[in-house]
Amino acid sequence: MVGVGTGKATAGGWSGPVGQAAVAAEAARLERVLIELRRDLHRHPEAPGQEQRTAAVVARELRAAGLAVTTGVGGHGVVGVLKGSGPGRTVAYRADMDAVPPTDIVGGGSAPAHLCGHDVHTTVGIGVARVLARLRHRLKGTVVLLFQPAEETLSGARSMIASGVLERENVDEVHALHCGPFPVGQFAVTPGYGMPGQDKAEVTVSGPDADDSVRRLAVELGALATVALPQTPADLERIVAQAQTPDGPLARFVAVRATARGDKVNVSYRCWPQERYVEVRADVRRLTRSFTGAEVRFPAEPFPAMVCSERDARLLARHLRGTVGRNAVTELHAAFPPFSGEDFALFMDRLPGTYTFLGVRGPGTPVTASYPHYPDFAPDERAIGVGVRAMAGWIAERTRRVPDLTGAPR
Repeated sequence: MVGVGTGKATAGGWSGPVGQAAVAAEAARLERVLIELRRDLHRHPEAPGQEQRTAAVVARELRAAGLAVTTGVGGHGVVGVLKGSGPGRTVAYRADMDAVPPTDIVGGGSAPAHLCGHDVHTTVGIGVARVLARLRHRLKGTVVLLFQPAEETLSGARSMIASGVLERENVDEVHALHCGPFPVGQFAVTPGYGMPGQDKAEVTVSGPDADDSVRRLAVELGALATVALPQTPADLERIVAQAQTPDGPLARFVAVRATARGDKVNVSYRCWPQERYVEVRADVRRLTRSFTGAEVRFPAEPFPAMVCSERDARLLARHLRGTVGRNAVTELHAAFPPFSGEDFALFMDRLPGTYTFLGVRGPGTPVTASYPHYPDFAPDERAIGVGVRAMAGWIAERTRRVPDLTGAPR
């Protein structure tokens, strides 16, 4: 464990580096307050692009901690800036704020709900801000907190980036956490992997046999998948285990949804590695040509995969083992989950950084209680303090170190 530091105060006010013991003490002091904050956010979920109340709570908390705050960034985004007392680098931490729309809840829902853990992510981000603000006299450099709207629609990151916030704040690197189905207190790093992107196609069929062709074509397009959508908790358990298996069945995959509606087949698919989109598009065109009167259209270029640099993820893993615990880290050997994407990919296209999963599965709970988008998703709240301790320490370390995050090759 890194010590608190014994540097003497200088004319600029800096008295030595932020140590993990000091971070842990501040995080422990805040733990109960942060849990109550998360419960408040959980009771007031807001759909993507409608995060007015959540943004107001975030801005209030950041201002109370002494940060400079800007609201309305890329929609309802909030940016908090904390300047340390010594020179250093500018490091960003991103937390998403929106809830899951009812159409994206497994089995469907009647209203938006925090079933992806964004209330936890927001709370951890506020905790990081409050801990580091309390330790400002030992903090080098600048910390930029990015509270992002509309992650579930893959539009919020693009909007925040388009606002110029990264250039305006001269951000050097960016980091994030996401809740995952791993034991509470454990982190899952993704060296060389991350999360898949997404591509879509629309096939229109005409002619006297269109109804039959649409149904058969949907089946054939769905058969391009190499991994099936989970139907049972046992399927989810298997996917979690496979993601931690070197050279396992998820090291390369295609996940497909093909839905027949009227005279159309709507196709959505995710691949790993992302270079496979060229191959899958060719397969979609080939199958379409085999049906008389069928035409395919690809509305846009594939949404990019989030690729985590192997070097950067291992640096984070080393930090976590040294500060949180030797058994605090597991390693993923696949893009995970294979059926979900993340617009943090757009930040990592611009900057080096890390993205890791925060285990939120409590002892004895079913996997669906920690697997995002399931209706019984209920993260163990002890994960909040773990996430704050880990990320506050990591961000403080990054602001004072020389640039050694290289970013993932594109």
